[in-house]
Amino acid sequence: MEQNLIEALRASNEDVFASIYKKYWYEMFLVAYRKLQHKEIAEDLVQNIFARLWKERHNLQIVSLDYYLFSAVRYEVIDHIRTQGTRTKYLDYYQAFSTFEDCNTENTIAFNDLNKAVDESLAILPEKSQEIFRLSRLEHWPIHRIAAHFQLSEKAVEYHLTKATKSLRLQLKDAMISLFIWSATFLS
Repeated sequence: MEQNLIEALRASNEDVFASIYKKYWYEMFLVAYRKLQHKEIAEDLVQNIFARLWKERHNLQIVSLDYYLFSAVRYEVIDHIRTQGTRTKYLDYYQAFSTFEDCNTENTIAFNDLNKAVDESLAILPEKSQEIFRLSRLEHWPIHRIAAHFQLSEKAVEYHLTKATKSLRLQLKDAMISLFIWSATFLS
């Protein structure tokens, strides 16, 4: 029975997709909500899983629909918690230094210059390398998820990340030196 549902889903049967959605959505939402304790985020995560299920329906290798969907919830929750942890660390760091009100303009200018330099350095790269770098480093996607998204091997994704990182390192060398000098002057 379940294999028939999976085959119908691969064949783009919208009624089957709707029945899968109705059958699993609430249970998946409850799992996400219990872990995150945030209704809107749990709803978004589950909605994203179903959107991806429909988008990638032709390429999916699903043996057990139940296992696939609840594993997806688990990985999405883990990814969300990890990215929130990074954001929290950044906010803590920012708040620790936000007391330097007199340097606010200089900080903004330095930050904007650095962002501009990063964007310009990324623009030199091929489009796929740019996208892979942004997903990995800015949106904190794991390598396996990026590989699945672009239908590449994990080694190919690592190659793009290495290439982008080396290029950025070379391009941003001058910007980092000036930022280091500025910070050394500010902190002394």
